[in-house]
Amino acid sequence: MESQNQILTVWGEFACFTRPELKVERFSYPVITPSSARGIFDAIYCKPNRDPTKAEFRWQVTKIEILKPPKYIALRRNEVKDKISVKKSWIEEKEIPEPIWADGTKDMLGSDMKGRTQRQTMALKNVKYCLHAVIRPFNGFVSNTKGLEAQFRRRASKGKCIYQPYFGCREFPAYFELVEPETPLEDPLPINIDYGLMLYDVFDLSNPGTCNDNASISVFRAKAENGVINVPDYESDDVFKGLGRFN
Repeated sequence: MESQNQILTVWGEFACFTRPELKVERFSYPVITPSSARGIFDAIYCKPNRDPTKAEFRWQVTKIEILKPPKYIALRRNEVKDKISVKKSWIEEKEIPEPIWADGTKDMLGSDMKGRTQRQTMALKNVKYCLHAVIRPFNGFVSNTKGLEAQFRRRASKGKCIYQPYFGCREFPAYFELVEPETPLEDPLPINIDYGLMLYDVFDLSNPGTCNDNASISVFRAKAENGVINVPDYESDDVFKGLGRFN
């Protein structure tokens, strides 16, 4: 059963699609990555399951249209160095939760160093894209495709989402609107640029997977032709897969 193309217009004030080879100082790709585009569709409608055999589908991004020119903005932010680890004893109220100390004395932090650091982010501002994607059902759920598509369209047309979609970082919210079949599409910008190798995804999309799976980096050659980036299928030879982690 052939999947129907689903189209979203997405826009936002800021975005940061971090290059995986740059770890300390975040530097955004000039355009949205397929991974971030997939995340927006997932935020509106997805059906994950802890049992991989019961996961019904994944999203396959097929095309990205650039509707606003990429413009960079430098942001400097305070970030905490540590990540809070939730303990079972906190949930059971047997122990008082310990906060992350951004500033304080040596007794609080265990050292004379501050618990926060300043980092620079080269982000994008005033972004807008038209995203195309199709549902790829997993084995055993192909017959559910039409129903899954209908449910997505009902949710997207009403602005419903599981969580707020975002552009790369959660503090950069993405706003969306479903493009109906009869609605004329906005023309992409006349941009012709070879962006080189771009991150495709950080998970192995060939199977449902679990939350404990290791990262599986994939990249592809991203080229904008008249403002349109055609995204190959994950199974395509044009996607270089299984690269592990960037060190």
